[in-house]
Amino acid sequence: MDDDRRYRQRGYQDSDRESRDRRPGDRPKPSGPRPPLDVTGPRLPRLLQNVVAARCFNCSITLPPDIDWKGACPKCGAALHCCKQCAHFEPSTRFQCLKPIPARIAAKDQANECELFSPRVTVARDAAPGGNNAAAPREAPRSPTDARAAFDNLFKKPE
Repeated sequence: MDDDRRYRQRGYQDSDRESRDRRPGDRPKPSGPRPPLDVTGPRLPRLLQNVVAARCFNCSITLPPDIDWKGACPKCGAALHCCKQCAHFEPSTRFQCLKPIPARIAAKDQANECELFSPRVTVARDAAPGGNNAAAPREAPRSPTDARAAFDNLFKKPE
């Protein structure tokens, strides 16, 4: 069969291609489920917690849980009972709402009296230092000479 090929290159007609393409050090991939991760191994020094919070659609400030939703944002003054603050707001749907509303609300960032309003709540990672951190946050250098001195101290030879 190799005689009828002009340059004797491997191609799609080769039947033993899979066996020749394997490298000598390759191991076959194991089949079946993966073994569970070792939970007794090293842990990250800083574990972050999930935080459930509502944020203003306009300025992204975290809103307190006991806020009056008929009022305005304490930082920017934007209306909180509006379409952009609602959990059902979706720009790609009809009337830009996931719920069946009878009429379109034109101003999405203005206060309205929708009965289907529910505040949009997000789940985020808390980056604030807590009690489970391994290392305490370091103090920032106060001047460029302090930063240079701290850098030089890293590479100072012990005497």
